[in-house]
Amino acid sequence: MLVVGDVGGTKIDLAVIDPQAGPRALIRRAALPSANYPSLEAAVREFLAGIDVPIERGCFAVAGPVLAGTARITNLPWVLEERALASALRLDAVTLLNDLEAIALAVPLLGPDDLHVLNRGTAMPGGALAVIAPGTGLGEAYLTWDGARYRAHASEGGHADFAPTTPLQDDLLRALRGRFDHISYEMVCSGIGIPHLYGYLRERGEVPESDKLARQLATAPDPTRPIVAAGLAAAAPDPLSAATLALFVEILAAEAGNLALKVLATGGVYLSGGLALLTLPLLEGEHFADAFRRKGRFADLLSRLPVQVVLAPAALIGAAARGLESLKR
Repeated sequence: MLVVGDVGGTKIDLAVIDPQAGPRALIRRAALPSANYPSLEAAVREFLAGIDVPIERGCFAVAGPVLAGTARITNLPWVLEERALASALRLDAVTLLNDLEAIALAVPLLGPDDLHVLNRGTAMPGGALAVIAPGTGLGEAYLTWDGARYRAHASEGGHADFAPTTPLQDDLLRALRGRFDHISYEMVCSGIGIPHLYGYLRERGEVPESDKLARQLATAPDPTRPIVAAGLAAAAPDPLSAATLALFVEILAAEAGNLALKVLATGGVYLSGGLALLTLPLLEGEHFADAFRRKGRFADLLSRLPVQVVLAPAALIGAAARGLESLKR
């Protein structure tokens, strides 16, 4: 049996995989808050304590680059090393891979029920695929066809320089430059970035902040959650939070279009991550579509690309696929 995980700054998704059933068969699954554990080993030990079948190997998708079997988690104070993890967890072997590479590995395994179509478009057989995932941070990856199958490639594109596309975003960049040395897409297009957008719009003063939400944010350990919840409230969305999410969607769409152009994603664009799922109703509108294809001479090309939101736990599926590959070696 194989234990797999998706290790992020906010939560750790864990599951057990039966090699005979394939990477889609998540036999047992749990989501644990990352902040509650001093290490990945502690979280995995707790998860495995309630499982009475022998686990031989592990494969974990992690939010950060994996170099020579070692990963420093981008938004957690953890350094992970494959051999040390295997020893601590008493497993035969552990494999680490970038979480966006894991999501990319899962894309060819997904079916229609795993995807929500934003733009049907026309996929070119063997065309490159782009993957962008706003969660705690902003992850990016892509896949290329080698003549027999798709191969996944990790990147750290979410840390590339933020490029404004509207006067409002120009002002946002100027405001953030006064506070930070480097303004990346992750800083304005992720769970980390949502409070930056909210604070910027609040300081502009064009949309008033509600007293109730201000009190919530003053004590909230993670201000992103109440902002998103208030902005998506079905009965009466909070105006400032709704404006924050509209700006987030516009920036996400523009960067998804950037990634599509960089890898020439004629096979399609896939959005994954917790924030993509939470803001799905907003992604369906013309606001996202307009910002995605606003690329001058290449607007027509982008309008013809398939764009879909991943509904399945792609990072776990991808980690399972990589882990099952390691069992064959």
